Amino acid sequence: VGPSRKKESASGVNEPSKPSNPRHPYRPSSPSLVPNKKRTYHTLAYKRHCHQPKQNKMEVETQNCIGVDSGPRSLLSGTAATILCCVCATPIAPNPSNTCSSCLASASDVTRGISTEATLHQCRGCSRWHQDAGKWIGCELESRELMALCLSNVSGLKKRKNEGNNAAGRVRLVDAAWVWTEPHSMRLKIRLTIQREVEAGGTILQQSFVVEFIVRNQQCVECQAAFRQGTWKSLVQVRQRVGHKRTFLYLEQLILKHGAHRGCLSIETFKDGMDFYFPDKGKAARFMSFLEDVVPLKVKSSKKLISTDDKSNISNYKFTNLVEICTLCKDDLLFLPKKLATHIGNISRLVLVKNISNVIQVIDPLTGQTGAVESDAYWRDPFRPVVTAARTRLTRYVILGKEPVFLERNVSKRGVNRKQRSKLALVSAARESDLGSNDVTVEECSQLGYLMKSGDVALGYDMKDVQLVDDDAEDVRRAGKFPDVVFVRKLYGGVATGEANAAKKRMFQLQRLPIQKTDEEKEKGRGKKGLKKAADMEILDEEDFMQELEADREMRARVNVYKSEIAVSKETKQEGGDDDDKDDDQKITLDELLDNLVLDTKPDHVEPDAAMQLVGDTTIEEGMVFVGEGERAAKDKIGYVGREEAINIQSRETAIPVAGNVWGKDFLDEDL
Repeated sequence: VGPSRKKESASGVNEPSKPSNPRHPYRPSSPSLVPNKKRTYHTLAYKRHCHQPKQNKMEVETQNCIGVDSGPRSLLSGTAATILCCVCATPIAPNPSNTCSSCLASASDVTRGISTEATLHQCRGCSRWHQDAGKWIGCELESRELMALCLSNVSGLKKRKNEGNNAAGRVRLVDAAWVWTEPHSMRLKIRLTIQREVEAGGTILQQSFVVEFIVRNQQCVECQAAFRQGTWKSLVQVRQRVGHKRTFLYLEQLILKHGAHRGCLSIETFKDGMDFYFPDKGKAARFMSFLEDVVPLKVKSSKKLISTDDKSNISNYKFTNLVEICTLCKDDLLFLPKKLATHIGNISRLVLVKNISNVIQVIDPLTGQTGAVESDAYWRDPFRPVVTAARTRLTRYVILGKEPVFLERNVSKRGVNRKQRSKLALVSAARESDLGSNDVTVEECSQLGYLMKSGDVALGYDMKDVQLVDDDAEDVRRAGKFPDVVFVRKLYGGVATGEANAAKKRMFQLQRLPIQKTDEEKEKGRGKKGLKKAADMEILDEEDFMQELEADREMRARVNVYKSEIAVSKETKQEGGDDDDKDDDQKITLDELLDNLVLDTKPDHVEPDAAMQLVGDTTIEEGMVFVGEGERAAKDKIGYVGREEAINIQSRETAIPVAGNVWGKDFLDEDL
C-alpha cells in the first residue's frame, strides 16, 4: 500500500492530500501504488474529464450569472444556454454583439459601400452604350444585356481583392428588377435585393434599394470618324463591268446577313459598283477577305502618302483597294473554251451559270450535268457570256406539256445519277406572244422539266433568233447543233399571270444597306426624263433579282428573306400547302421566311391621349415603334416595377433577417 493521501488539518479533520501529478489531478503518478478500487475510480474520472466539451470563458461566466451549474453534470444534461438581448431583452443564443436579429436589422445598413448613383454613356448616333476600354455594345431598353451593363457599373457588388475567402462583409445579389422612369428623363433605375452577413455569429440580413443611372450623350469612335472630313484610312472600290446591278443586289444581301459592313464609315454607289470607306486598314482587309469567299474577284492595291515624321520614322498613308468582280452573272449562257470544258469533267461547251460564289457553278441545260470553274482558272483566261441574262434577251414561254427523259450517259460518257435523271424532261412549249396567232411550238429537253406542268410560264433564250457574240458559238449554231430554246427559270405568282402590281403582292421582302448616292450617280439622271429613266432601271434590276431569288431555293438559303404583310395574311388564312406543287422544291414557302422586319412602315395606331402620355409635347416621328412597358423585361424574364408602383417605391427599405439561410461553402467560393 502506497503512502497515505490524507493528512490531518488543524481542526483534526482528515483532508485529502494534493495529487502528486499536478498536470492531471485525477491521474496518479504511480498507478502501481494505488489500490484496484481507487485506481478504477481515478481512471473513470480522468476519462470523463478528457471527454467533457470545452467551454469558453464567456459561456462559463454566463452560466454563473444566471444560476446554472457549470459542473460536468449540467453540461452532460444538454441544456442550451441563452442570454437576453441588450436592446429589447429577448432571450437569444449568445453572440458577439449580444443583440437579436431584429435589433441588428434596425440598426445595421446592409447597403454600406454600395453606390446608389452611377453614370452611363450612350452614343446618340448609333444608340450604342459604352462598356469599357473604348468598347461600345448595342442594347435595347429593359434587356438582359443592358441590365448586365448597369450591374457592372455599380461599385461595391463585386468581391474585393483583399477580402479573400472570408464571408464577413461580402454581398450576395439576390434579385434585380427594372423600375419605370419617364421616357425623356435620361434616367434608368433598377431595384436590387442583396444579402450580407453583419456579424461573425452568422446573422444574415436582406435589404432592397434603388440604384439610379444618369444617361449622358457621348459619341463613339465610329460616329466621330463619320462626322469628320477625310477620316477614312482605307477605301475598297468594288466594280463589275456589266450593264445591270443584279450581282450587287445579291452581294448586298450577303453583306447584311454576315454583318461584313460593320465598322464601315460610309457606303457610296456608282454606275458600275460601290465604294466602302473604313477607318483602318485591318477592317478593310477583313471585308476583302469576306468578298473573296462569296464572289470570284481580283484585287489591286495602292497607297498614298499623307504625312510623315522623319524623326520618329512614322508615316501616314491612305490605302485604296480595287476589287474587280468577274463579268459572269447568274443565268448567263456560256460557250466554254474546249480545254476548260474538258478540264471540269468533259462537260458540254454550252452551259448556263447556275450560281456565283467563290467558284462559278455551271450546268448543262440538256443533260443536267454540273461543273465548277475555279476563280484562278477564269482570271487566267477570262471569257464573256454569249448571251447575257438581260430582260430584253429573255422570252416568255407557256408550257403545254412534258414527258420524262431518262439518260443512261451524258456528254462526258459517264453514267447519269438517279437524281439528275429524274429531273430531266422533254418540255413542249410555245411563245406567249404566239398564242392565238400561230401554232408554232417547240420541244426541247430541259433540266427544269420536273418543275414544269401545263399552264406554267417560263423564261428562256430563243436560240433561233438570238445573236451570239462569239464566232465559234455562232458557227456551231449555224450548223444546227444548238437547241431551239434554253429554259432559264420558272415564273411564280403574279409575275407568271402578268398582274399589274405583282411585285407588291410578293410574300417576302429584303433588307437594304444605308447607301449614299454620289454626285456622279445623281448627275446621271439629270433632268426629269433622265431621272425617271434611271429610277426605272433600278426598279427593273430589283425585279429581275427578286425573280431569281424566288425561283432558286439554294440562293435563298444564303440570304435573309423576311415575311411581308401579304405573307402574314396568307399564314392566317391557309393552313396547308397545295398538293399540286408538292414536286416543286424551288417554290418559296412560309417556312423559309423570317419574322420581325419593319421596312418603311408607319407607326402603330395610337390614340391621341395615349400618344400625349407617351411622348409628351414631342411629335411622333415616322418609323418609330412603341414597345409596351415591361414587354422586353418579361421576354428576358427580368422583374419590372410598373408606373404606379414606381411612384410609391422607397429608395431604401428596412433590412430584414433571413431565417434558416446559411451561405456555406458556395458563398465562400472565389468564383461567386
